[in-house]
Amino acid sequence: MRNRPFKQIDVFSQRPGDGNALAVVLDADGLSAQDMQRFAAWTNVSETTFVLPPTPQGAAAGADYRVRIFSPAGELPFAGHPTLGSCHAWLQAGNAALQGERIVQESAAGLVHIRRDGELLAFAAPALQRSQPSPALVPLVASALGVRPQQIRAAQQLDNGPLWLALLVDSAQTVLGLTPDHARLKDLGQSVGVVHVGPEAGDNTAPGVVVRAFAAPMGNAEDPVTGSLNASIAQWLIAEGLAPQQYLVAQGECLGRAGRVHIAQDAQGQVWVGGHSITCIEGTALL
Repeated sequence: MRNRPFKQIDVFSQRPGDGNALAVVLDADGLSAQDMQRFAAWTNVSETTFVLPPTPQGAAAGADYRVRIFSPAGELPFAGHPTLGSCHAWLQAGNAALQGERIVQESAAGLVHIRRDGELLAFAAPALQRSQPSPALVPLVASALGVRPQQIRAAQQLDNGPLWLALLVDSAQTVLGLTPDHARLKDLGQSVGVVHVGPEAGDNTAPGVVVRAFAAPMGNAEDPVTGSLNASIAQWLIAEGLAPQQYLVAQGECLGRAGRVHIAQDAQGQVWVGGHSITCIEGTALL
């Protein structure tokens, strides 16, 4: 065991406590998966990441570093806020990317490209698989959320690593007024994202899109701010013409947070998911 650099980051926020917490262990070489899992369970934040040198294959492909992502329950191939928070911690530690303002992060899901614009980091949304949900599922989920089926404008099963049932609803008030029965959602085995796109979406001076994320099957009743869900929702809504190519998301209000997620689709059709991060705790961890 030795002391390793450690940071706790608030992601999708410029003020401590407004975003989604992430624990980051830098210089994690020599730790086993069991060591990482035990520490992630101990930190008890939604995700803990461990930053490592890239594998030979990753280095050959241009990766700047590698990250392993653990929830208290297990390892994840990809997650959004750990991607941005780990990159923030890596850069803050004095590292420099091979490509300047473009960072390449290796993870179990492959290479993730991150672009830097001042203090704002954005990751390239990974490939999305989507499909129509079972007709029987949506009414069951609606009932568990406390929403009437007629308030749901569209629904889609989304898979970019994490699996989500996404529901587009009629108003921001519907999103914020949900009264989820988390036990029922867990019994259904269904993580759910709920979104409303307002008429002001596209004006990046204020949030025009509101999102909530419920992940009871993963042990997280409601997630404060969710990068992977916002990535998959953006790919779905933009492709279907249900949202503009650039917008700002508000998430976390019902948990006392003020998360902000920046969405932008570039000229090549790539969706980027961005946000600010702030370091709240810095020191060492004995591992």
